[in-house]
Amino acid sequence: MVKAIRVSENTILIPNKDNSWESEAVFNGSVVKKGNTYHLVYRAMSSSQIIFGQNIELSTIGYAKSNDGIKYQDRRQFIFPEHNWERYGCEDPRITEFNGSYYIFYTALSDYPHTAAGIKVAVAVTKDFQKIEKKCQVTNFNSKAAALFPEKINNKMVMVLTVDTDKPPSKIALAFLDKEDKLCSKDFWDEWRSNIDEYELNLVRDENDHVEVGAAPIKTKEGWLLIYSYIKNYKNPPPVFGIEAVLLDLKNPTKIIARTPQPIMIPERDYELNGKVPNIIFPSGGLVENDTLNIYYGAADTSLCIARVKLKSLLEEMLKEGREPVKLKRFRGNPIISPIPGSLWESKFTFNPAAVYEGGKVHIVYRAMNDQGKSVFGYASSSDGLHIDERIDKPIYLSKEDTRKKIHPIYHSCEDPRITKIGDRFYMCYTAFDGKTPTVVAMTSIKIDDFVSKKWKWETPYIISNPIRSDKNTCVFPEKVKGKYVFLHRLEHKIWIDFVKDLKFSKGRWLAGKAMMLPREGMWDSEKIGIAGPPIKTDKGWLLIYHGLSLYDKKYRLSAALLDLKSPDKVLSRLDYPILEPEMDYEKVGERPETVFSCGSVVIDKKLYVYYGAADQVVGVAYCDFDDLLDALVLQISRDKK
Repeated sequence: MVKAIRVSENTILIPNKDNSWESEAVFNGSVVKKGNTYHLVYRAMSSSQIIFGQNIELSTIGYAKSNDGIKYQDRRQFIFPEHNWERYGCEDPRITEFNGSYYIFYTALSDYPHTAAGIKVAVAVTKDFQKIEKKCQVTNFNSKAAALFPEKINNKMVMVLTVDTDKPPSKIALAFLDKEDKLCSKDFWDEWRSNIDEYELNLVRDENDHVEVGAAPIKTKEGWLLIYSYIKNYKNPPPVFGIEAVLLDLKNPTKIIARTPQPIMIPERDYELNGKVPNIIFPSGGLVENDTLNIYYGAADTSLCIARVKLKSLLEEMLKEGREPVKLKRFRGNPIISPIPGSLWESKFTFNPAAVYEGGKVHIVYRAMNDQGKSVFGYASSSDGLHIDERIDKPIYLSKEDTRKKIHPIYHSCEDPRITKIGDRFYMCYTAFDGKTPTVVAMTSIKIDDFVSKKWKWETPYIISNPIRSDKNTCVFPEKVKGKYVFLHRLEHKIWIDFVKDLKFSKGRWLAGKAMMLPREGMWDSEKIGIAGPPIKTDKGWLLIYHGLSLYDKKYRLSAALLDLKSPDKVLSRLDYPILEPEMDYEKVGERPETVFSCGSVVIDKKLYVYYGAADQVVGVAYCDFDDLLDALVLQISRDKK
């Protein structure tokens, strides 16, 4: 991996004992170049002084300039506390030139001892580094490490900031503003905060790690380059501070193109290992000159340093080795469906949902269990794919006495539905099970009009799999292929495919066919695999979400495969990584720990929503850009050929 090289002149800025306001530390600087002059703003820390009755080392923001970017002169205090919301300090500036002015975002401290509630983002605007034209508090929630993009994107100003830095997990996210006056609008930020899921950049690899914005974004031909701080083991000391980079799409910067798979720097030199806060390097500024990226960073919270890396080499390696895996992003409101205590039919578990999109809403059919272990199907719906608008208080499908006899007298439990739209009907395949004999696949159907009207006139179900072989995880494709209906199902821990003439399954005809996808030895899906929901037709092939169980850690994860449009028994591509795996407490702890298990997904406005059971206990939803997932599957094809 490309590594950043420290300049021999380090450290380029050290405390000045003659200036009390910067006598203890000078670090975390940010720079812009105008003409032949480098303008630097940096965090300065004073010697101890009494501030509002508190003995503290006050942080303010200094300014200096240079003709070569190394030797900085004319140092002076520039931004300092003037309002209650910054009365205890101004920290860590990041500067961007935008429309003829310089926007300096910084951390404002309103209380002491410092608490999360008193740490927020503020901005100061200047045209000449002599006078502050405007100054205001930006956010009204815990946040810091913010910067402005140097130009509008899709006619909007764009900010990047770090949220919940002091009450982890932290989140790096983007904010899009159609008017500048929204920068300091409480109403704007209240609404933005409630929808942060839409704007977050998912950069954290492990729940014990921490991320913060580093330098202001830099525009390149390949995308917006964002240098950021990645702190490994932040919640499980000792932490390791690293500097990393991520490449964002030029037109849609919420889309991650690639990132460095590991740090390009970690603390190594004496001036990084020793200081006011040892073993820290923290990026705060970036400047590109002659294909060289200059990274300004604080060392041990004491001094300011520079490291350099060839921009072309960095981008080439990121695009070659660091293509960001496409992952599903969880809805922060998860779980969206949970058991109801005291219910006669869904008091214990609600999980493994099917989903269909019809009439402008997502219809969710989920498995529900009571305290006696009886499984039935419940119903809920959502107009936006995330929030539940309606949930019916009675089961919509259960194994009645008469239908049980037509299937088999002992199949009293219906599990894990999967629903496909064919013509004017919804066809539902599900697992019928009594807890003793082999699981079998049953199928029923209902008119779409009746379903939408909540008239639960299901056709009498019938078995479509061999009763003496355990079969499950079944669906039918939404259209015929070469004049035949196509089924996917699971036998022998593999995904099988079968082509049938009709849906009657009469005269002893059972699902069979051939094994199409197998577990992969040594990988996360090494023990068994099965489909999630029915495949989705695209111009590149049939997109299939599937689950896999690891032989080694016994976790259920989700991933994706691409099947040939005309011959779906041919697997064109299969991601070599999971797109969702158990990470949250509600996925890790439950009836079946360490499990994410889906039976359905929908596409709304080019976004894929995957509904899943978590730990066999609750229902969650996660999503991603639909085209991004398809592109990843296509890219996997080329990788597999190498």
